[in-house]
Amino acid sequence: MTIAQTLLAGIPDNAPGGLDALRKFFSEGGFFIYPLVLASVVGVTVIVFKALSLRRSTVVPETLARKIEALDANFDHDGWRVVEGEFQRGQSVLGRLGAVTVRHSGKGQTEITHAVEAAARGEMVNLHSGIQTLDVLIAAAPLLGLLGTVSGLVSVFQGLGDSNDNIAIARGIAEALHTTIFGISIAVVALVAHAWFARRIELMTARLEGVLADLARLCAKPSNS
Repeated sequence: MTIAQTLLAGIPDNAPGGLDALRKFFSEGGFFIYPLVLASVVGVTVIVFKALSLRRSTVVPETLARKIEALDANFDHDGWRVVEGEFQRGQSVLGRLGAVTVRHSGKGQTEITHAVEAAARGEMVNLHSGIQTLDVLIAAAPLLGLLGTVSGLVSVFQGLGDSNDNIAIARGIAEALHTTIFGISIAVVALVAHAWFARRIELMTARLEGVLADLARLCAKPSNS
């Protein structure tokens, strides 16, 4: 049993009008409604996953960022011990990159910056994980919907010779368009989510760069002038 069939089986025959219309919509969608339902489930899963993984507390906790910005060059200050404790726990991207910065303290600022950039590449890959799936859905869902519509129209036109009922033909065409409606709806939701996540990553990355630049400056070996 497919996912779509499982969902439809859960809707009783005497369901209210809205649920009954939903059941009819999917049951009349033909074969291609099934991969579209799978695509919608994948899309929702990715959106929920990204919404959880891009929480500010897991990327750039504002409390930790402010503690770093309040630090001075005195490494014996209590603030450093608090911040280093959070770095060691590594519960956020800022914490893990901050630990890399502190581990290279005493070196030149350029060397520290290169070390942080190398570690940041892996973190950026994690931040962008799942975004590619949304890209695929944005492109593939409308095409699947169109393919389903074309397949349905072929069936409708094949029956033109057996029936002169224009109402039945119009109804068949309307049913064939169900997959296009569903496919475009999936793509629109994925597109909005993609834009929101991309903007959120951009803002948090800019915040990370600013805070880590301040930390690298404090940890760097003073230049001889």
